[in-house]
Amino acid sequence: MALDTDAKNSNAVAPGDAATVAATTKAASGKAKENNSSAGKKQQQQNQNQNLVNGNGNAADGPAAKKKGKKNRNKSPTEPAAEPVEASLSNGHAEKTSTEEGGDTAAPDTNANVGEKSEDGGAPGSELETEDIDLDALHEVGITVNISSPGADILSVQLSSMELVQEIHQLLMDREETCHRTCFSLQLDNVTLDNFAELKTIEQLEQGSTIKVVEEPYTMREARIHVRHVRDLLKNLDPADAYNGIDCTSLTYLNTITQGDLLDKKKTRPDSVDCTPPEYVTPGVSEPPLLPLHPNIKNSKGPQALKVLTTSAWNPPPGPRKLHGDLMYLYVVTMEDKRFHISACSKGFYINQSTDDTFNPKPDNPSHLSHSLIDLLSHISPSFRRAFQTIQKRRTTRHAFERVATPYQVYQWASPILEHTVDAIRAEDAFSSKLGYEEHIPGQTRDWNEELQTTRELPRKTLPERLLRERAIFKVHGDFVTAATRGAMAVIDGNVLAINPGEDAKMQMFIWNNIFFSLGFDVRDHYKELGGDAAAFVAPRYDLHGVRVYNAVDVEGLYTLGTVVIDYRGYRVTAQSIIPGILEREQEQSVVYGSIDFGKTVLSHPKYLDLLRQAGKHLKILPHAVLNERDEPVELCSSVECKGIIGNDGRHYILDLLRTFPPDVNFLKLPEVQLSKELVDMGFPIEHRHKLCCLRQELLEAFIEDRYVSFIRIAAVHLQQLNSKKQSEKPEEKQLPALEEAEKETSETKEPETEKPVEKKEEEKPQPTSNETKTAEAMVNAIREAQSNVATSNEVQAAEVVKRACAAVGSLKEKEFDFRFNPDVFSSGIRHVDGEEGTCSSLAKQKVLVQDAAEFLVVKQIPAFIKEHLAHSSAPIDGQSLTESLHSHGINVRYLGKVIKLLAQMPRMDYLHRIAVLELIVRATKHIYYTYMQNTEPLHLSAAISHFLNCLLTTGPVNPAVSSEEAHKKRSNGSKHNKHKSKGNKQQASGNQNGSSSGSSSGGSSSSSDWTLVTPRSLWQQIRREAKSYWDWELDCDSIETAVSKYGILRISLLRAFCLKVGIQVLLREYNFESKHKPTFGDEDIVNVFPVVKHISPRATDAYNFYTTGQAKIQQGMFKEGYELISEALNLLNNVFGAMHQENGSCLRMLARLSYLLGDAQDALAIQQRAVIMSERVNGIDHPSTILEYTHLSLYSFANGHVGMSLKLLYRARYLIVLICGEDHPEVALIDSNISLILHALGEYELSLRFIEHALKLNIKYFGSKAMHVAFSYHLMARTQSCMGDFRSALNNEKETYSIYKSQVGEKHEKTRDSAECLRLLTQQAVLLQRKMNDIYSNGKLTSDLPPIHITPPSMGSVLDMLNTINGILFVQISQKDIVKVRSEIEKHFKANSAENEVNDAIKSIVAAANNNGDVDAETDATKDNKDLGTGSTQLTNGEKDAETAVASS
Repeated sequence: MALDTDAKNSNAVAPGDAATVAATTKAASGKAKENNSSAGKKQQQQNQNQNLVNGNGNAADGPAAKKKGKKNRNKSPTEPAAEPVEASLSNGHAEKTSTEEGGDTAAPDTNANVGEKSEDGGAPGSELETEDIDLDALHEVGITVNISSPGADILSVQLSSMELVQEIHQLLMDREETCHRTCFSLQLDNVTLDNFAELKTIEQLEQGSTIKVVEEPYTMREARIHVRHVRDLLKNLDPADAYNGIDCTSLTYLNTITQGDLLDKKKTRPDSVDCTPPEYVTPGVSEPPLLPLHPNIKNSKGPQALKVLTTSAWNPPPGPRKLHGDLMYLYVVTMEDKRFHISACSKGFYINQSTDDTFNPKPDNPSHLSHSLIDLLSHISPSFRRAFQTIQKRRTTRHAFERVATPYQVYQWASPILEHTVDAIRAEDAFSSKLGYEEHIPGQTRDWNEELQTTRELPRKTLPERLLRERAIFKVHGDFVTAATRGAMAVIDGNVLAINPGEDAKMQMFIWNNIFFSLGFDVRDHYKELGGDAAAFVAPRYDLHGVRVYNAVDVEGLYTLGTVVIDYRGYRVTAQSIIPGILEREQEQSVVYGSIDFGKTVLSHPKYLDLLRQAGKHLKILPHAVLNERDEPVELCSSVECKGIIGNDGRHYILDLLRTFPPDVNFLKLPEVQLSKELVDMGFPIEHRHKLCCLRQELLEAFIEDRYVSFIRIAAVHLQQLNSKKQSEKPEEKQLPALEEAEKETSETKEPETEKPVEKKEEEKPQPTSNETKTAEAMVNAIREAQSNVATSNEVQAAEVVKRACAAVGSLKEKEFDFRFNPDVFSSGIRHVDGEEGTCSSLAKQKVLVQDAAEFLVVKQIPAFIKEHLAHSSAPIDGQSLTESLHSHGINVRYLGKVIKLLAQMPRMDYLHRIAVLELIVRATKHIYYTYMQNTEPLHLSAAISHFLNCLLTTGPVNPAVSSEEAHKKRSNGSKHNKHKSKGNKQQASGNQNGSSSGSSSGGSSSSSDWTLVTPRSLWQQIRREAKSYWDWELDCDSIETAVSKYGILRISLLRAFCLKVGIQVLLREYNFESKHKPTFGDEDIVNVFPVVKHISPRATDAYNFYTTGQAKIQQGMFKEGYELISEALNLLNNVFGAMHQENGSCLRMLARLSYLLGDAQDALAIQQRAVIMSERVNGIDHPSTILEYTHLSLYSFANGHVGMSLKLLYRARYLIVLICGEDHPEVALIDSNISLILHALGEYELSLRFIEHALKLNIKYFGSKAMHVAFSYHLMARTQSCMGDFRSALNNEKETYSIYKSQVGEKHEKTRDSAECLRLLTQQAVLLQRKMNDIYSNGKLTSDLPPIHITPPSMGSVLDMLNTINGILFVQISQKDIVKVRSEIEKHFKANSAENEVNDAIKSIVAAANNNGDVDAETDATKDNKDLGTGSTQLTNGEKDAETAVASS
C-alpha cells in the first residue's frame, strides 16, 4: 500500500499543520499549549496523510533508497552546507527562479539572510560546522511501534522519533481499518500520551512497544467532528469539491489515462497494444474538442452509500435530554429508503424512536449503540456496508498525492454538470460567519497579524530552527490566503457589513475575520494626480510587489502586512492584516515615517532609516533627502509614499510599498526627460493610464550586471595600457597590486555605510548568465595580471583607472562602482535636495541612471529575450509562460506591443508571435470585461457573461437572454440593487467610447442593463482601441473571424485563456463557435465565477541552496552527488511546504531525469509519476508544465517496456498542447517525433508517417532546412518508408539527411558515415525490388530465384536509443581533456558574440550553433529545469547548446 511505504520512509519530519501553529505560538508568545491545539478543519477534512507530508524524503519509495541516502549523509552535508553560502553571496538568486515559482512571482534576493549572517561577523565556517551536526539531527532515528485498536488487527508502523503523537492520530484516521474513529486517545502502559509531545520525549517508548487505541467519550464538539469526518469519507471520491474550488482539492487524471497505477503494470508485448490515436490527436486537427480535457467524468464519483445524512431538525436537545447526555440528533435516509433518527451521546450513536413529526428520544428496540457512526450505519443498511467498502478500497488504492490538499486553491475553467445533493454540513459551512477553522480553535477568530508577525520572529540560527520558522510562515500564510479569498468573495457578494456604511459604495471598507478589505477605486481623489481609478486599480498589485521584495530580504525588526489581492466579479479587493491599534487612531497621528500626501509633508524616523537602509542595500535603493513643508531636508531610504507606522505591539511596520522600484520613464510624459533618438523612433514615451509604472527588480539586476561587466572591461583596458607603458620604463621596480591600493584609497573617502570595494562587488551581484560570467572572469583575470605588473609608484594612476571606468559606466560615485536608484526622482510634487555635481546625491546623475535603466530594457533586454527564444529550447506554450519569461528578463507586460512588433519580423518566431497576440487580446478584453461586470446586476450575471463570451468568440446571433421590456423595467429601478455599482461608468456601446475602459470614463448615470447593448462589433472595436492606447499596438482585426484568419488564433485557446484570466468556469461541452442560428453560449453554460488571487509565495531558503548546489554538481558531471543534494533539497521542501508544492514538483522532475541518466529507469518512472500527479494538482491539468511532465513520463514508461502507456501519455500531452496553443509550435514537433518513433516500433507505419511528416514540416519552419533536427526527421521518414517498401521515397529522404550531415559536420563524422551506409542498403533494396518488378513485367511471373527482400522491423532497444536522442539525452563518454576543450570553445564563442548587438547577427550564430549540435534536440527541459544538465558530463542535455556543438564535432 502506497501509504505504508511512505510511512516507512519518513525520515524527514514536518510537524502537522496544527502542531506547527501550536509550536509556533508556544515558541513565540508563550501561550498555553491547549490554546492552539488546532486540528485545523482542513486537516480533519482531508484526513491528511500526515506521514506522507513528512516524509518520503528520498526519491524512491523503498528502504533501499533510504540506505543509499544514509550512507553518504555524514560526509555530504559539509559540502552542500559550505557551498550555498558562497553561492548565495555571489548570486543573490538564480536566474530562472521565477519560472519555477509560477505566477508573477519575481525571485528576489532569496538568500539575503544567509548573506547577512556572514557579514555580521559570525565566520561562515564556524556556523557551518554546527550546521553539519544539525543536518544529521534532522534525520532522526526511525522506530517501529505496534498499534492495537479495538476490533482490528495489530498494526505495525515505522515512525520518526521527531514526529508528534498527533501524527499517529492522522495516520490512523487515514487507514482503511481505522479511518472511522475520530474520538480516541493513545495509551502506552496505561498512560495517555500528550498529542503535542514528540515521540523522542516519551520515556517508555522503544522499538516494538505497543500503543493502544482507547475510545474516548464524545463531547458536543467531538460528535460534530465525527459526523463531519464520516461525511468526508463518503464524499472522498466525488470531484465536486475540486470543480467548486473549495478545501484546496484539485483534479488529477494521470491514473485515468494510464488506467490504474503505472508501477503495477506488467510489461506489454508490442503486438497486444491498441495504439490508434483518437481523431483529435492526429496531425491536422483544426479545433480540438473540449470534452477530452476531463476524461472519465461518468464514473469518477464512486457508489452512493446513503441518500441523506444531515443534522435533524429536532436539534438542539432540550434541557431534560441534555441531562440524559444527548449531544445532538442526526437524520438518515438509507439507500433502502428507510428513515432513521439517530441520537449522539457521550458513549456513541444509537437509533431513537423519533419520526419526522413526533419527538421521542428513547432508544429504539434494538438500539445498537456504536462508538462509531459508520459501524451503526453498516449495521442498519447492507447497501451502506457494501458501498462504504468499495469507497474505502478505491480511496486507499489512489496514489497518496491524489489525496493531500494543495497549498493554494487551483480553479478549473471548465466543469461538467454537478448534481446538487442535500448536505447539511456544506450548508452549515456556507452560512456560518466563521471561517470553518474556528470551531476547532479555542478563542474563535484568529489574529492574523499576530500570527504572521510572530512566525517571522522565530529564531533562525540553525537549520532545524530555520525549517520550523519557514514551515510556520508558509502554513500561516496559506491559511491567510484562504481566509482572505473567502472574505473578499463575501464582501463583493454583499455578505459583510461595511465599517463606514453611510458612504458611497465605492468608498466602503470592510473588516471580516480580522482582515481589512478595501476596493480598488480612487477614494477621496487620493490618486487624482496619478491617474484616478486606473492608478487605484494597479496600486494594490505594485504594493504586493513591494511586500514581496521586502519579505524576501527579511530584515529583522522590519514588518510588512499580510497582503492578498483578489479580483472577483470585476472588482479588485485588497485584503490586509490589521496593524494593532491603527483603527483607534487617525492615520495622520500614526505615521512616523514617509508621507501621506505624496510628499507635501514628510516625516523621518531614525529606527526606520536604519532598517530601511539595510533592506535598501539589497534592493538597490539610494538613500536621498527631500524638503518637507517647512523647507527642511528630511532623509529617506525608500520612496516618499512608503509609510512607517509603529503598532501598539511596538513593531515597526511599513506599508504602501507601491513605489519600491524606480519609475519607468518610457511610459511617463515628462517635460524634463529627453529620451534617446532610438527610443523616440520606436514611439516612446507612451503616455500610460496611470503614473505608477515601475521597472522590475530583475531588470535592475540585469542592468547593474551589464554595467559591471563593462566597468571591469574598461578598467582592464586602461590597466593594460598603463602596464605596457610601465614595462618599457622601469622593469626592475618592486611589484604591488596597485588596484587594491587604489581601492583602499577610495574606500576611505566614501561614506561608511556602503563600503563595497570593487573586488567584493563581484560577490554581491545577482547570478549572471553564463556568457556574462565568462567574460567577467576573463576581465578579472586580465586585471589581476595587469595589477601584478604595475609598479608601486602607480597608485595614483590606478585610482585614475577606476575613476575613468566609473565615469564611463555612469557610476553614482566617481571612485567606486556604485549603482543604486532613487525611486522618487521623477515624482511630481516632491522637492528634492540636490547634491553637488558628480556625487551620489546629484539629482541629474540619479535621473540619468533611471533613464539608462529604462533604455536598457528596450535596447538590450527585449532583443535578448527574443534571441534566447530563437533556439526554441524552452518555448513558451501559453500567455502565462510567456509572461513569466518576459518577467524573468525584467520586461513588463506593458512592453508586449513592442515585443510583438519585433516578433512579427521573424518568421521563425511565428508561434511566439501568435501566443503574444493572444495574450494581448486577452488582457485588453479583461480591462473591458471588468468595467462591464461592475455594471451588471447580480440577477443577470450568467446572462451577461454568456453574452460577453458570444460577442468575443462568435459572429453568429448574440441576442442577450433578457427581454427588452425587462431591461427597461430594470432601467428605472436598477440602481437600488447593486451596491458596489461603480458610479459614472456608462460607456455607450455604439462607437463613441473614449477607449479608456479602466472603469473611469465619465458620462451619464450608469444603468444596469448596459450589457445588453454590447455587440461583437462594438466589443472588438473597443479591444482595438484598448490595444492601441495601452500597448501602442495596432490590432488589425475587427471580429473574431479576422483574428482567427490573420493571426491563426484558436477560439478554444482564446476561451481557455480568457476564462483563466478573469475567473469564469464554463460548462464542459462541445461549443459550436460557427453556429449561425442560435447563440453559442447560453446562460446555463456559465457554471461559476472564481476569484483570481495574487499573493506572495514564501520560500524555503535552505532547500533552495541545496538545489542550486546540486545543479552545479550536475553541470560538472557529478550525477551521484547531484542526485544526493537534490534528494536532500526535496527532503527540506517536504519539511517546509508539506508534500504538495510546485517546487517539490521541479525537484521530482530533476530526480527522475537523474535516475534515468544513472541507468535506473524504474526509479525514474516512479519519481516522474509523482511529478506528473503533483503538477496536475498544483499547477492545473492543462498547465504547460503538466504537458512537459507527461512527455518525460512517456519516455520513462517506454524504457520500462510500457509501450502502450507511453503512447497514451504522448497523446494526452499532444491534445493538451494543441488545446492551449494549436499545432504550429516547436514542442509539437518534438511530441510528434516521439509518437512517430513509437508507432514505428509497433509496426503502425502509415500512422507513424503522418506524425513524422508533420514534425518535419514544423522543424523546417522553426529550425531552417539545414538544421540537425531536420536531418533527423528525414532519416526517420526514410526508415518508416523503407519498412513500408516504398524505397524510392526512402532514398530521396535519406539523401536529404546525408547532404545536411555532410554540410554541417563533414564527411568524416560518424553520423555522415552512418547515413552513407543507410543509403547503400536502401539502394540495394530498391535495385532488387526493381529487378523483381521487371521480371514479373516481362515474363508475367517470377522466373529467376532472386533473394527475398529483407524488411526488418526495428528492435525496441534501437527505438529507445532514438527516443533518447530526440529528447536530448545523449550518453557520451567524455574525458577531462575534452571538457577543458569544450570550455575554451565556449569562451571563444561568447567573446566573439559579445560584440554583436544586432539580433540578426545573433540569429546567424545561433543557427550555426543549432546546426552543429548533433542530433540533440532542443528539448524544452534544459532551460525549464534551470539548465537541466550541463556541459562535460557523461551525458548532455541540450541546455548548453554550445557545449554540445563542441562535443558533436570533436
